[in-house]
Amino acid sequence: MKKTFQKNNNFKVPDTELNAEDAERGIKESQSNFVELLPLEVTSKIFSLLDIQSLCRASRICTSWNCAIRNNDSLWKPHCLALRAVCQKEIDEDIDSGYTWRVILLRNYQKSRVKHEWLSGRYSNIRSPVSLPEQAMCPMDADTWGEILDAELEREAEKLQ
Repeated sequence: MKKTFQKNNNFKVPDTELNAEDAERGIKESQSNFVELLPLEVTSKIFSLLDIQSLCRASRICTSWNCAIRNNDSLWKPHCLALRAVCQKEIDEDIDSGYTWRVILLRNYQKSRVKHEWLSGRYSNIRSPVSLPEQAMCPMDADTWGEILDAELEREAEKLQ
């Protein structure tokens, strides 16, 4: 009869000798799951070095990484503040509404990318709605479309001069 002990509340490991393959797998798992091994401050510092895409990908690695990333508002705040340069009104309204930084980012990330592309003139030479790429459209308020229209009018005025 094999004896077992519990590790991390739900993972049983036999206390008999492990073969080389099991030992190697255990080492790889412990190395890849630094979130459970290191203090929260250290894992937060590591994750804070990631860009938005990498942070989202890392959150899909495993449950412990997801919890560490998803529940750490300080990881999302700098990315939201960077978006604020494009979507100031939207970000400020979400902050006032009490959303977490992660939710604010989710609510405004695509909108900020689309708005930035429109304001930078990426779609200035498109003459038909059919020619617009699908990702160029997303729900935006009248003020945002007004900013985009003003930018387009300024570009047209510069062309005429």
